[in-house]
Amino acid sequence: MKKIILSIIMLSAGMVAMAQHAPGTVTLQPKVGLNISSMTDADDADPRFGVAAGAELEYQVNSFFSISGGALYSMQGLKGSDDVDVTMKLDYINVPIMANFYVVKGLALKAGIQPGFNVNSKLSASDNKVSGSVDMGDITKTVDFSIPMGISYEYKNFVVEGRYNLGVTKVFKDKELNIGGESIDLSGTDSKNSVFQFTLGYKFEL
Repeated sequence: MKKIILSIIMLSAGMVAMAQHAPGTVTLQPKVGLNISSMTDADDADPRFGVAAGAELEYQVNSFFSISGGALYSMQGLKGSDDVDVTMKLDYINVPIMANFYVVKGLALKAGIQPGFNVNSKLSASDNKVSGSVDMGDITKTVDFSIPMGISYEYKNFVVEGRYNLGVTKVFKDKELNIGGESIDLSGTDSKNSVFQFTLGYKFEL
């Protein structure tokens, strides 16, 4: 029985070892995809659909484990639709730093940390008669932190990935937002980014 169990373990390890890039390999993965974003305390809001695009570098430590880091332009925020269509546009340059665990051929489980840097912050509104936008840069924090978790599958260097970015820092400063002469106090809000991200990439060995 011990010999059978040992044989199965060795066979499984060999299959995983053959499935991944060789230890010491560095790959570059350009990627593009879709964000479905909202905020943790916005139960009555609709998600904003946006683009995620960028590239990641990955270093294969051994047959089972790698580390990666990258930069992605990420369109985030949310939408509301009552009498007036409202879209909160929060765009970031995110820098995911990931630990990747290869569990079976081509399949990796991922987790890490992700600082993000706000590059656009606007609130747009429109109805049948008028439309306009308000710059929210003064009330939006410049740096955002989140915890990315995901799963990816690689086949012939093409990589399909699903990832969830759970925000851990508040999006807004404790200030007031002025819209059309009216002030909205944000000091009591605890809004954090919540983003589902789906991407397609291709790995190049360097």
